Amino acid sequence: MAKKALSPRRSRPAAASGIFKLGGDLPVYRLGFGAMRVIGRGAWGEPKDAAAARRLLRKVVDLGVNLIDTADSYGPEVSERLIAEALHPYPKGLVIATKGGLVRPGPGEWVPVGRPEYIRQCVEMSLRRLRVDCIDLYQLHRIDPKVPAAETLGALKQLRQEGKIRHLGLSEVSVKELQHARRIVPIVSVQNLYNLENRRSEAVLKYCEKHHIAFIPWAPLGSGEMVQPGHPFAKIARRHGATVSQLALGWLLQHSPVMLPIPGTASLAHLKENVGAAGLKLSATDWAEVAPA
Repeated sequence: MAKKALSPRRSRPAAASGIFKLGGDLPVYRLGFGAMRVIGRGAWGEPKDAAAARRLLRKVVDLGVNLIDTADSYGPEVSERLIAEALHPYPKGLVIATKGGLVRPGPGEWVPVGRPEYIRQCVEMSLRRLRVDCIDLYQLHRIDPKVPAAETLGALKQLRQEGKIRHLGLSEVSVKELQHARRIVPIVSVQNLYNLENRRSEAVLKYCEKHHIAFIPWAPLGSGEMVQPGHPFAKIARRHGATVSQLALGWLLQHSPVMLPIPGTASLAHLKENVGAAGLKLSATDWAEVAPA
């Protein structure tokens, strides 16, 4: 079936975030969408309104976002299924990135499992739920401390050689773990916790910049403290006609050329607000006020 075309450029505000080529050959706009919140509370179970969740996912694409990040553990399985229900057949140029390597015994529980046979099962099931023959970007959700990383990565390398994965990424890794992984298989992205409030992965970000690896910050809007009344960021944001969320996302985009924020939401209003951050332009002096060196 022919792929649908993306909407005209004038109606795609996400395009203002600029382009990054994943793996050097897969162009995406730098402001993406994280699909964890389109499901049930706490990333568990079905959404309250599945039809509304599907409408929001379609609006994501309408706004020009062409990188959607999900995982088999979101639900579990619910987020991937909703994406396929809403968007398949996928528009040309849309990249669905997913993750595997975690199991969910219950709400609030996330347990890494890196056994090669389980990783293969994760990939095969994600392919089925997303209705694709090859996953453009597959990310190891966590390194399992009970399984040698070389075994887990070896399974992913084999799946890549079989054509079931185009590019590989990692999540929540150190520079040392990233270096080790790259000796086994090419890594094109890293997804670590990073935002204005928490920059503990700065060394990993700098490594990614040096090697042109995409850095996908999860929780890009932080813990929520920034949007509380009286926070200094609120005053700065108002001065520039922006919201605190837009300020936080805009800062990430200007902070590093390899940064690909993926803010998630179940609210159409918040989605439009977040995508609006792509066009936020501040001077170097203004950004220095937001986050002093």
